Amino acid sequence: MSVFLATPSAYDVVAGGYVLGTGRTVPSVLAVLGLVSVVVGARALFRSGRGAEAVALSLGSISAILGGLHAANAAGGLGTGNGLAGAVLAVVLGLSGLVLGALGLARSRRAAGASKRAAPTRPR
Repeated sequence: MSVFLATPSAYDVVAGGYVLGTGRTVPSVLAVLGLVSVVVGARALFRSGRGAEAVALSLGSISAILGGLHAANAAGGLGTGNGLAGAVLAVVLGLSGLVLGALGLARSRRAAGASKRAAPTRPR
């Protein structure tokens, strides 16, 4: 009965009587973005093409920067409902995605440079 007495704000998500506020929602979304950047960055290491590297770099940087800002501004410690654990996870996953995207970009540049050097020149 107390579930119906609580009035959540406009930014809260109510699911099964549990209120998921912006303190946990934002870092959770950032952690998912970081996980996507890790997956895309890992795929970029095994496949060529600059689109995947750019996606991994951009999503990783968004996740790491905004996760760090949220962790710095979170009041209280772990388990207080302010999203500190999700923010820390977002930073770790975002930095991992950044590293994988940068390694994939360096690999694709190295492969492009090697193919230019290996191309035969035309006789004059």
